[in-house]
Amino acid sequence: MENKEALGLILGFFGTFGATAVATLWKKARDVFFVLMIFLAPMTEDFDVNFMSRDFYRGTTRGIEFSCVDILSISLFLSCLIWPRKGESRGYWPASFGWMLFFFAYACFNVGISEPRIFGIFELSKMIRGMTIFLAVAFYLRSERELKLFLYALGAIITYEGYVALKQRVIYHMERVPGTVDDSNSLSVLLVLTVPMLIAAINSQVPKKLKALCAVAVCAGSVGMLLTLSRMGIMILLLMLLVTTLVTVSYKLTTTKIVGVALTLVIGSAGLYKNWAGMKERFGETSLGREYGNNRTLGRGYYLREAKAIIDDKLFGVGLNNWSYWVSQKYGPLLGYKFVRYRGTDIEPSSVIPPGSNVDAAQAAPAHCLAALMAGELGIPGLIIFMLVWLRWLQMSSVFLWKRTTDPMRRIGVGIFFGLCALFLQSLTEWVFRHSPIYYMIHIMLGVLASLYYIRRQERKAAKRAQVEQSIESPESETPETESFGVPDPAMNPA
Repeated sequence: MENKEALGLILGFFGTFGATAVATLWKKARDVFFVLMIFLAPMTEDFDVNFMSRDFYRGTTRGIEFSCVDILSISLFLSCLIWPRKGESRGYWPASFGWMLFFFAYACFNVGISEPRIFGIFELSKMIRGMTIFLAVAFYLRSERELKLFLYALGAIITYEGYVALKQRVIYHMERVPGTVDDSNSLSVLLVLTVPMLIAAINSQVPKKLKALCAVAVCAGSVGMLLTLSRMGIMILLLMLLVTTLVTVSYKLTTTKIVGVALTLVIGSAGLYKNWAGMKERFGETSLGREYGNNRTLGRGYYLREAKAIIDDKLFGVGLNNWSYWVSQKYGPLLGYKFVRYRGTDIEPSSVIPPGSNVDAAQAAPAHCLAALMAGELGIPGLIIFMLVWLRWLQMSSVFLWKRTTDPMRRIGVGIFFGLCALFLQSLTEWVFRHSPIYYMIHIMLGVLASLYYIRRQERKAAKRAQVEQSIESPESETPETESFGVPDPAMNPA
């Protein structure tokens, strides 16, 4: 163990212990930890330590990561379990958690039957951290108060991402800005995931200051998206802005709405004009035919062909997080792609691309399609389970679409639904669902969704109980007798 890892282990242990003690004894600290966890999630790689690091590997996870975000999530989770707030249960079974555990169990099985295992262990550790964040948020957020804190933190971080993106373009002259997440495609996914929730917040009953912050965040996020020059991201964000607004906005015209729409059009037009040259170049440098039809280049179709080759050979895939290893070793050369092989799991391979190679890097990158990546690594069974998990998330969030209301405890669920839809669409061309900053934000959002779903379910149960109690307490209606059987009618007997 290196000195850096030993120091990180010590600081991580005592930091987690101390933060848990503080959050348990002082409940206000939980609010601080919750906000910090959301704000720092996109920057988690700037505050982490990688144990057993394999920086040379081109996988989705290159070590057992542990950051300050993990300290905050663990302490928040444990403090809610040890000493819940007055009137709240110690915990509950969040919706979709069973499916997440089922998928994790299958991933453990997959790693156990695959070689090498070390890269799969790295990814399993990330899944554990994601589920911890999910539980921490689900147990902490129990009322509208905590939901507003979530929206304040979300608005602040997206505003900051827009500021950083603008700074990177104007001052550092970056062509495709990465924000704080170190990758332009990851920033694109972060924005399409979160902006629908901010739109939903603007159109719900929240304080005016929070609405103003969310409006600024939407503008900042839109500018940041334009600066990423992400073709898929720009189209998805425009679609989500339109659909989320139509579903959540009140159709009553007001001066505020007119001014807001006008400002959005002005800012959007200015950003589009300023970035038109770069966007035109980005959209013109490729086509569907070149991406999916060319068998000799590394377009999107290459990833689908590699996934098919793996599935035809191995029903259960090559193993979690092993795409780069086995595509470089076997399946890439099998299809004519001349990658440089890895020299085991401990030795850094050569990064020199041989002359005449038809690849853009010495080793294969993860598949730029989440479905292809899951199928290639976990096989068809793993892809099916993962799709069932996604369907459960979509079902949970879709229940908030009906019965239009401005109640934020309902309307933010609508924003989460469209955020998941946007994430699904962009995952067709990206793998960054598994990039740590994005993975953390997704599980924070899912924790919020599980909490809203639980509160809604509890309210419905309480309403049904009240209805039953009211029907029991109310007196039974009495119907007057209109006939007497077997008794003589006095009117028929004059005597």
